Amino acid sequence: MDNFSNSPSGVGGLRVIFMGTPEFAVASLDALLQAGCNIVSVVTAPDKPAGRGMKLTESAVKKYAVEKGLNILQPEKLKSPEFISSLQNLKADLQIVVAFRMLPEIVWNMPPLGTINLHGSLLPQYRGAAPINWAVINGEKETGVTTFKLQHEIDTGNILLQKSFAIADDDTAGDVHDKMKIIGADLLVETVKGFADGTLNEMPQRSMVNGLSSTELKHAPKIFTETCKIDWNKPVDEIHNLIRGLSPFPGAFSFLQNKMLKIYRSKKEIIIPTHSIGEVVSDGKTFLKFACSNGYIHVTELQLEGKKKMLVEDFLRGHKL
Repeated sequence: MDNFSNSPSGVGGLRVIFMGTPEFAVASLDALLQAGCNIVSVVTAPDKPAGRGMKLTESAVKKYAVEKGLNILQPEKLKSPEFISSLQNLKADLQIVVAFRMLPEIVWNMPPLGTINLHGSLLPQYRGAAPINWAVINGEKETGVTTFKLQHEIDTGNILLQKSFAIADDDTAGDVHDKMKIIGADLLVETVKGFADGTLNEMPQRSMVNGLSSTELKHAPKIFTETCKIDWNKPVDEIHNLIRGLSPFPGAFSFLQNKMLKIYRSKKEIIIPTHSIGEVVSDGKTFLKFACSNGYIHVTELQLEGKKKMLVEDFLRGHKL
């Protein structure tokens, strides 16, 4: 624990409510606790039935919060009088949101210092539900994380801090996610320290957006099934990026022998194709590739409908084309 957090004016002097649900948010909660933050409560999703036995399952954030002995709230409705009353009684100075539901104004506007959100892009670029996916799908070489103040319109509040990092040529959305949760956690701690010592300068997003044309401002809408279907008429680079951007979830797909084939990793071969678009080519042992407009996509990791995810060599060993 650093000296900063031990002083009354440090991060330990702020009463903080943390809101998050998935594993991505656990890294941030852990970093805040390690920095000495006074987390007065954790708000996460209610337990949900899952699996074959439909057993009640706790969110990743709840599991971590229980382990650390933190106070936990799991509201069904964020506007319920009971939940609002619980928040008011906690008298938080600041609320932090990482991968959680959309908050009503009565909640995000409650603390004196407001509510901050960690977003997985360099805002104002890639506002929306799937910023990691779309950055990879669009072939970006760089992305980042942003902390910003919540306000009425989603992902439009004043920017507090940003940190960029590179996307490697073969990084999947999962790879970027794993880098981002650590970089984002560190940025969140830096942001809370800035609140504690009064050094943060808020930057309105509108001033940044005004200099961009509508084509320059990229969005990150929710991913739908039609987004995931591979069009083999497209260039190799575009298909490779789609596969990377949808891996490990929900997965780009095509069809093989009338069964859905999800492709999680691929390699590019840019060459004048000698097969028709979408045709499957394989030696039955070491490679499986699809013909595209300007070459081939070599499938390296896949999952055929009804089967497990596996490497292409393992798949070909047990499956005849």
